[in-house]
Amino acid sequence: MSANKLSTYIRLTWLIVWLPFLMLFFIISIISLEFFIDLPSVKELQNPKSNLATVIYSSDLKTLGKYYAENRVSVKYYELDQDLINALIATEDARFTEHSGVDLRALGRAFFGALTGKSSSGGGSTLSQQLAKMMFPRQKLSKPKMILQKFKEWIIAARLEKNYTKEEILALYLNKFDFLNQAVGVKSAAQIYFNRNQDSLEIQQAAMLIGMAKNPSLFNPIKKADTTLHRRNVVMMQMVINGFLTKEKYDSLKKLPLGLIFHPEDHNDGLAPYFREYLREYSLKTWCANHINPETNKPYNIYRDGLRIYTTIDSRMQKHAEEAVFEHMSDLQKMFSKECKTKKNAPFAWNVTKEQIENIMMSSMKRSDRYRSLKNSGLSKEQIVIEFKKPVSMSVYSLRGDIDTVMSPWDSIRYYKSFLHTGFVAIEPNTGFVKAWVGGVNHKHFKFDHVKVGRRQVGSTFKPFVYALAIQEGYSPCYQVPNVRTCIEIPGQPAWCPDNSDGNKGTGKMVTLRYALAGSINYVTAWVMKQFGPDAVINLVRRLGITAPIDAVPSIALGTPDISVFEMVAANATFANKGTYIQPSFITRIEDKNGKVLEEFFSSTDEVFSEEKAYAMIQLMRGVVDRGTGTRLRSRFNLRNEIAGKTGTTQNNADGWFMGLTPNLVAGCWVGGEERSVHFNSTNEGQGASMALPIWGKFFQKVYADASLKINKNGFVKPNNMGDIELDCSVYDAQTEKEIPIEELEFEEN
Repeated sequence: MSANKLSTYIRLTWLIVWLPFLMLFFIISIISLEFFIDLPSVKELQNPKSNLATVIYSSDLKTLGKYYAENRVSVKYYELDQDLINALIATEDARFTEHSGVDLRALGRAFFGALTGKSSSGGGSTLSQQLAKMMFPRQKLSKPKMILQKFKEWIIAARLEKNYTKEEILALYLNKFDFLNQAVGVKSAAQIYFNRNQDSLEIQQAAMLIGMAKNPSLFNPIKKADTTLHRRNVVMMQMVINGFLTKEKYDSLKKLPLGLIFHPEDHNDGLAPYFREYLREYSLKTWCANHINPETNKPYNIYRDGLRIYTTIDSRMQKHAEEAVFEHMSDLQKMFSKECKTKKNAPFAWNVTKEQIENIMMSSMKRSDRYRSLKNSGLSKEQIVIEFKKPVSMSVYSLRGDIDTVMSPWDSIRYYKSFLHTGFVAIEPNTGFVKAWVGGVNHKHFKFDHVKVGRRQVGSTFKPFVYALAIQEGYSPCYQVPNVRTCIEIPGQPAWCPDNSDGNKGTGKMVTLRYALAGSINYVTAWVMKQFGPDAVINLVRRLGITAPIDAVPSIALGTPDISVFEMVAANATFANKGTYIQPSFITRIEDKNGKVLEEFFSSTDEVFSEEKAYAMIQLMRGVVDRGTGTRLRSRFNLRNEIAGKTGTTQNNADGWFMGLTPNLVAGCWVGGEERSVHFNSTNEGQGASMALPIWGKFFQKVYADASLKINKNGFVKPNNMGDIELDCSVYDAQTEKEIPIEELEFEEN
């Protein structure tokens, strides 16, 4: 072979060797210069789009819940457990600290393995490349376009390395990865799979999460526990190989089970679901619509923008409230279900006609999603009724948990009518902060909120407002009034002459206002109303924050208006706050995803009573608990501190109420059926002291027993100068008790 031919041969050989690299360089250069293909801008790389969950925090900085399109909450690098970092690097990119986004050595190893058919230890894709793929996901592409996409990811990876530190890339990766089961990002994953924060994981827990990164569908710990366990151990062995874990420690850890504490996050689960839903639907939607996110130039999105909502709810009090509701309502429901077995119209009262029941059932059917779906499909009303009466498989609520059964949708409506409902809220009187909110018995099955959305007839819990008007106008709690029927003329209508609920025993005797309120005596309440008229009472309750519609008729004195638990408790809190009404609040501030305060919230106030008049009202209402219809707080719940309160029971025991006041906390509760015709037969079980008061009693037992709350049992502070307001009614009441024993007034009605 001549020298020229040899030289040509050598040049051709080198050309063949270097041509792929030259072509690769050419292709990457074209892509890098963005000829024929778009790449993310520097701004997009520095501010990657990411759906971040809005997090709701309690006043003691516990997470109450989240609103999200993806259940993701970002964390900083320093908030990550070091074992997470070590496991990730050891398994996915051992040379992470040595390359600049593309690991040529790893690529060569992978390429050589593909040519020779020998598997290589590790792929050629770096963490930065994997992050690029997550940040800018691949679409369904042809093979040539997929190759171009791969090159594109190399360039993005290199640019990521230029714009972020290694630590930031690791944090971005772990925040972005979808760990399945609504766990997007490592913070959510640690909480959902192990009920831990991401900064306190054990080695084997961190290894399991990192093991999912290879293929979360294959290594799903819920569906494929054995496969996931094997993968976890592979990750820990990689940690051994790369010097992050000793062989001895590995041998010990590999024997451990996965140890899952699986806690999927559902909007119906967790603390305060009714509060969270009210916050979302009625507060945050409006706030977001009126505030622009400067990053998007659009209104804030509670599902994507990572807002931080700081609330007044105390997680400990909320837990105590939910426990109190569950404990009492479980017992009460058992009693009511037992009674329903003897009712011919169960769960409706005996005097409800078949026609009335049919109307109730039809109305409820028309409000259901099933009815709307069938109607949209073109079925007539008659055909829909036929469909509703066909038995189908379904899961229904019970005290023992959800049960699978076969039942017609029509019968299920009646079944759900048999459950009693409740609303409970606690407010700090000197701040107006809402500390606990329980809107019902089960948010999954009964989503209607009975704290703020629902309004029910308040019964005798309205009476303190009538008496407060008398106190404000100069009467004292010891002022005596004859216990006689009082009639109030109404133009164009018959006179209003209410009776006492005790059969009018003790008629004609003199009783103090304190004694009359303690026994919920209707005669005296009507007498007070006659002195001032309904308009004056309405004007007063408006200043106490009650916005519900109220007709200017004398019967409001006995509690005919429908008012929410929220407004009733806030109004009563005015007495405990020395006469100053504070508009209740449940949000303190809103921050953006970076912690910048977007808005702080403050409450308005109104001095409705003087401190002396408010204290007089407290003393008047203390009689309810000390010797009236609320004495069960003493005898049954052994609460011996100063408590003011008022029970309420509406006609036919349809609604049971209790309002209770202490210097530190004011709380109130309503209990009743969805329909007013669903109630106990007997007032013994159906009165407010039986239906609602026990929730209050159980809640305060738990609150006082919780040392971390530091809620003291101090009494109400008496003003220095009470003037001529007489408070010691013992002389008058002692004589009254001989003539009208207080126990005869235990059972009240409007």
